[in-house]
Amino acid sequence: MIEIDPIWLTLLLAACFAGFVDAVAGGGGLIQVPALFAALPREAPATLFGTNKIASIFGTLSAARRYVRAVEMPWKLVLPAAASAFVFSFAGAAVVAWLPKDVVRPLVLVLLVAVAVYTWSKPDFGVSKRSPRIAAEHALLVALLVGAVMGFYDGFFGPGAGSFMIFAFVRLYGMDFLHASASAKILNAATNAGALLLFAPSGHVLWALGLGMAVCNIAGAQLGSRLAIRHGSGFVRLVFLVMTTLLIVKIGWDTFRP
Repeated sequence: MIEIDPIWLTLLLAACFAGFVDAVAGGGGLIQVPALFAALPREAPATLFGTNKIASIFGTLSAARRYVRAVEMPWKLVLPAAASAFVFSFAGAAVVAWLPKDVVRPLVLVLLVAVAVYTWSKPDFGVSKRSPRIAAEHALLVALLVGAVMGFYDGFFGPGAGSFMIFAFVRLYGMDFLHASASAKILNAATNAGALLLFAPSGHVLWALGLGMAVCNIAGAQLGSRLAIRHGSGFVRLVFLVMTTLLIVKIGWDTFRP
């Protein structure tokens, strides 16, 4: 009889749930990263972040593949934004060592609260497609800027990156939540890849655990993306609001606890 380490089993289950949540509305890091830190307290933070990125990138790519097959993707916006996110995610990961995160956390908390309040206050926000708020001649430039900001943030800090990406696509480009979530998966895969370029060559990845978690993350991502496609933007919006609220609670606790 094969015995499974309880710590590994816990992390594999966390990865599955994280993949599910992340595929629908972002926020998988809220589950997977704390699980890694709690289960492996002796490992260096960079190693845990690197292992998280390995698990996440496979799940994200899996969800992206399902979305691409079912949802019409705005590739002219998404691909440039993803390229920009890839480059700036590497830059964000590179400054982790010397830029204190305590400076960033309160600002992120304020932004998440603003996103949640705005979305709650507008019941029709992201339920269906609308006209973009960005002029056509500026759409590409704004996409590159969104990719740069989201990429740097995800490489450096991370929590809420998927939620911010979805919100940006809905607010700026008039997408519904389903298309915004699909587009965010492409950016998220790019940011994970950019950060891994720094973590992996430095030896900051637990490969056996990371790949095991990747398999579970894929399973969760497949289920999450299937439900999102089946139930549409209303379902994605609901999960988005729940995860944004949980992120606010988590980051608020980290910011203000004694």
